[in-house]
Amino acid sequence: MKMDKQLLAQLEQLRSAMMETAASRQNLLHRDVISISQSLDEIIVRVQWERRLRKRTS
Repeated sequence: MKMDKQLLAQLEQLRSAMMETAASRQNLLHRDVISISQSLDEIIVRVQWERRLRKRTS
């Protein structure tokens, strides 16, 4: 559960950074926005995977 909270906090931090970057660059396709988005994707997949594992073991 602790890891899940850490990942969710990181997810929220990256989400905010992506929104700020997109607003400042005024372009959702800017390489910085895409890079942050890809990092978010990785965290989302990891959180989903961990939750799925947790459900199988409970």
